[in-house]
Amino acid sequence: MKTSGLASMKSLIFTTLAAVVAEAQLTSTVVNPSASAASTPASFRPLYTPPASVDEGQPLLANVVDPEAVNAQSVCPGYRAGQVTRTSSGLSAILTLAGTACNIYGTDVESLNLTVEYQSADRLHVGIVPTFVDSSIYTHFILGEDRIRNPGLDDEATTAALDNDLSFVWSNEPTFSFSIIRQSTGDALFTTQGTKLIIENQFIEFVTELPEHYNLYGLGEVIHGLRLGNNLTRTIYATDAGDPIDGNIYGSHPFYLETRYYRIDPQTGEMTLVTGDATTDTADRYISRSHGVYLRNAHGQEILLNERNVTWRTIGGSIDLYFYAGPSQPEVTKSYLRSSGGFPAMQQYFTLGFHQCRWGYANWSQTEEIVNTFERFGIPLESIWLDIDYMNQYRDFDNDLNTFPYDEGQQFLRRLHDSGRHFIPIVDAAIYAPNPENASDAAYSKSSYGTYTRGNDQGVFLQNPDGSQYLGIVWPGITVFPDWSAEAATPWWINELQTWYDLVPYDGMWIDMSEVSSFCVGSCGTGNLTMNPIHPPFVLPGQPTNEVYDYPEGFNVTNATEASSAAALSSSQAAATASAASSTMPDYRRTTPTPGIRDINYPPYVMNHLNLDLAVHAVSPNATHADGTVEYDFHNLYGHNILNATYQALLNVFPGKRPFIIGRSTFVGSGIWAGHWGGDNFSQWRYMFFSIPQALTFSLFGIPMFGADTCGFNGNSAEELCNRWMQLSAFFPFYRNHNVLSAIPQEPYVWASVIDASKRAMNIRYQLLPYMYTLFHQAHNTGSTVMRALAWEFPNEPILAAADRQFLLGPSILVTPVLTPQATTVDGVFPGVAEGTVWYDWYTQRAVNATAGKNNTIDAPLGHIPVYVRGGSVLPLQGPALTTRDARRNPWSLLVALGRRGEASGMLYIDDGESLVPEATLEVKFTAQQRHLYANARGLFVDSNPLANVTVMGISSPVSEVLLNGQALASGWTYDDNSQLLSISNLRDVTSQGAWTSDWTLSWA
Repeated sequence: MKTSGLASMKSLIFTTLAAVVAEAQLTSTVVNPSASAASTPASFRPLYTPPASVDEGQPLLANVVDPEAVNAQSVCPGYRAGQVTRTSSGLSAILTLAGTACNIYGTDVESLNLTVEYQSADRLHVGIVPTFVDSSIYTHFILGEDRIRNPGLDDEATTAALDNDLSFVWSNEPTFSFSIIRQSTGDALFTTQGTKLIIENQFIEFVTELPEHYNLYGLGEVIHGLRLGNNLTRTIYATDAGDPIDGNIYGSHPFYLETRYYRIDPQTGEMTLVTGDATTDTADRYISRSHGVYLRNAHGQEILLNERNVTWRTIGGSIDLYFYAGPSQPEVTKSYLRSSGGFPAMQQYFTLGFHQCRWGYANWSQTEEIVNTFERFGIPLESIWLDIDYMNQYRDFDNDLNTFPYDEGQQFLRRLHDSGRHFIPIVDAAIYAPNPENASDAAYSKSSYGTYTRGNDQGVFLQNPDGSQYLGIVWPGITVFPDWSAEAATPWWINELQTWYDLVPYDGMWIDMSEVSSFCVGSCGTGNLTMNPIHPPFVLPGQPTNEVYDYPEGFNVTNATEASSAAALSSSQAAATASAASSTMPDYRRTTPTPGIRDINYPPYVMNHLNLDLAVHAVSPNATHADGTVEYDFHNLYGHNILNATYQALLNVFPGKRPFIIGRSTFVGSGIWAGHWGGDNFSQWRYMFFSIPQALTFSLFGIPMFGADTCGFNGNSAEELCNRWMQLSAFFPFYRNHNVLSAIPQEPYVWASVIDASKRAMNIRYQLLPYMYTLFHQAHNTGSTVMRALAWEFPNEPILAAADRQFLLGPSILVTPVLTPQATTVDGVFPGVAEGTVWYDWYTQRAVNATAGKNNTIDAPLGHIPVYVRGGSVLPLQGPALTTRDARRNPWSLLVALGRRGEASGMLYIDDGESLVPEATLEVKFTAQQRHLYANARGLFVDSNPLANVTVMGISSPVSEVLLNGQALASGWTYDDNSQLLSISNLRDVTSQGAWTSDWTLSWA
């Protein structure tokens, strides 16, 4: 491996263009450090803008669309199994090539070790790795336990395996294949029968047959509907991209959930697999079975979802498959998370409040004015976030001393914290490499940019294969990249976050650009460092030729004049920047495998990766780590590793406190450290819709702290879209508004109707905070989900298999948002009605008269989001406030939604809201039955807030008396026979020591 193929070519472009740097366009300025905030910015020198070609790769054609591509199944021999041996936990065998090596996309591995393990009562492992692996090629095939948790045998595996519903079956006819059978139904959940196993040093392929119209979920990260469908190619390769629909983006999650529905014969009870669209006839009875499949492999992957099978391909690693028996989604998710990484991180209470951000807040004064404006309009605000604007020329841990000076920031943050609010800054993965010949690099920085100096001294940055420093381009110019395999990398990162916290007391961390992204191919900064700082090789939003004129779909209907003007300006801008399209066909580069040698820059198999060339807009595959490994083998883990390092750093900054981190690039297990936002979406209705399946899919991945950039990031938002989106996101775990540089403002106070809509939805959210916090506690301890698909809570209704326009918050809150413009109604289903589930309208507190198994048309004028409470639930609520700190001080109330049998239950978890290991906790169990409501508390945490009121919905017979602990309440309650609603107030005096200080019973007769 040499750098010449990727580095010197781009270096030549730089060197050639450096000669005309004096004529370069001034695309940014560096402000004078001595200038005041109100003074005119001064430029030290023009910033050179590299041509866009520095981020253009080789002309490649994805294998799946290449007419010259060879189908490996037709030319490769497959394997035959021998030396099959029973083991204490399963079996082992040797697989050898069944014929002449094909070497189609790499070098065939001639001998393989097969290991089958019944690891627990519900998990089965199939591992296939080369028989001979020495240290020089170890990471080519093996993903070490030190990098990603390796699910092993449970302590009780030997005995528990007898209860496993999964069975491994293999055959050598015509070549080796295997199947995973669910014994209780006889179904083959996974079978390679009739296909060949292909394992080469840069290519793996296996195929599994699936039923017609299969229901598959997961395989992220992608913007797509919840159910993936059977005509989709899913590429898994972490990519910095502006949220293209169906393309591979930031995270890598090679896991899927499959659900199969069975019709139950009413006479015999026999189950028949449903392979088509299920009938909506409510007389039919169904049952479902779900299972999970996880490929523990960090290399680039491509999964072809075809009509009747799934073809799984990777460009490295091995077959390390884990099958989860379920048989329900909650059981699959719990088992998957427990074995693969762990249950999700417990969030601090404040993180469930509303967060405001944008790229473009110019200084501390403007930032504080944003906070104050929220206060003036009475809109809750928990945290203010800053994008890269605060940085000195976009450099991590280095403030712009003119616009975001440290002393002014400390004063602002003191006022912010005193008000009960928080501050979260962005930090990028790349580190600016100072120009040794540019005095301003040292003079402008408070510490001569010690972040780089200290890291460089400790050898914590990625290298080229020749040992030189790998130099890419990100926002600040030519940059280096932390190498998380370097022993000193995490301690260095911990020190940098602590050092900067001493100057800027933040409350959490927002990690961006962590795929890891670079704006040029190869080590393009090699030999060009004296040109730093440079401008990114593209025009920023708002700069000439990149003005933001985009508006949401339907904007032309509600704002015809403005839309027409924007469209004309957009057309003019596009015409001015258009280039002539080439009429010649590109000469595609195709790599012929060399026996025994990997081409990691241009692997022979070209994935359907968004950028095709793996080095485009990313650190190149041949970037080298301190331990000698290369980025090719661990690219998908970069974001995961920086989240781990950041988690360790925040534990150091805030000893004993739960770290709050939102990251962009994630992998299996990242949820134990961080949450995730949906990336650089667009201010369009379709992206608001796709935010729901995004969130639900990340629930499967064990990252429940998910949210989208509310109102949209790219493009201009609009009043109607923002009105609907602010209400929708109020029911997502992570709730943040964020938009791009130079787009119109979209804070919720910008439009009068959005103010009202936001406050109405936030009022519900802030009342539900105790319920949401309890859901996170349960997720952290049991692996349950926070946001839920309807099909997961109602698993025996096949018509819900693809439902992703509605969702549940926990088991009890159903949200049915409007997702299209100019709508005043919305269609929604009420799951479970055929089986007797009762739903109550949140606003009227009356039971809904819904039709089972069909869409119901629901009134939803602008500013109203339909929300329903599931019968059988008891919801603990607190009064809303402008901050979560103040909301936690408000009196309690209970909303009891009786089921059809007059019963309900619920839970409440309370602690101090921030401690990693709380000194005291309190859990309250609520049970309603036979016209009694019981509250039973356990734990030592003291909550002194009284109980203000209790509302009971669904009491079908008159109420003449209400008693608390057997004592009649003479006043303070009413019963409405028409709405079947019992309202009990004036409970503060009798619970003045705290609502849960002692157990109590409330009854009505």
